[in-house]
Amino acid sequence: MEEKKAKILLCEDDPNLGSVLKNYLELNDYNVTLERDGRLGLAAFQREKYDLCLLDVMMPNMDGFTLAEEIRDIDPDVPLFFLSAKTMKEDIIQGYKLGADDYITKPFDSEVLLHKIKAILKRNEELNREAENKEFDLASYHFNPKLRQLSVGERTQTLSPKENELLKMLCEHMNDLLPREQALKRIWGSDTYFNGRSMDVYIAKLRKYLKEDPDIEIVNIHGNGFRLVVQNTPGA
Repeated sequence: MEEKKAKILLCEDDPNLGSVLKNYLELNDYNVTLERDGRLGLAAFQREKYDLCLLDVMMPNMDGFTLAEEIRDIDPDVPLFFLSAKTMKEDIIQGYKLGADDYITKPFDSEVLLHKIKAILKRNEELNREAENKEFDLASYHFNPKLRQLSVGERTQTLSPKENELLKMLCEHMNDLLPREQALKRIWGSDTYFNGRSMDVYIAKLRKYLKEDPDIEIVNIHGNGFRLVVQNTPGA
């Protein structure tokens, strides 16, 4: 079976550098989407999932730092590289504060960039493999996200993809706040009013599935999000 190519979002307003870098990465077996400004880059990220983002800092309509903040709201884990002619220490620090995996100053060696991309993607692939196999014990319930199964006693409920992803995010934030905006952007793509109402319906469904055990509940933190509160987790 042919190996799936990693998808890279490249946001670069210099048409020459953008085209050269896109072609170079494609020659090295990456699937690259090139956008010329930050707003178009955000729209592309909202449309589909990427394995890594290369963001120019100085772009029209939306700069790379602002774009990074928007991307982090949708997917806190996607690797981010900043490409910039700005070499000021303050700019570099700001990049890393926004969760950058690397801050690369122009001009740069494309081959070095390629090796950095390979290293980050390999690391993420290993982390994702571990995360995919992770299961959760929630009081008397057992949740297997890979199979989309929530079990209690002899009963097993198969969850829909959205139910599964929402419960998985709640489990990853167990006994802590899952920000409403973060869940909406990652699962629904945006935090509109209608998507918010849809998420409330899914929260109600999950509460129904989990009602067998009084030691577990999904608490609404008004205006902020939800907490999956588990009082008695096996092994805790």
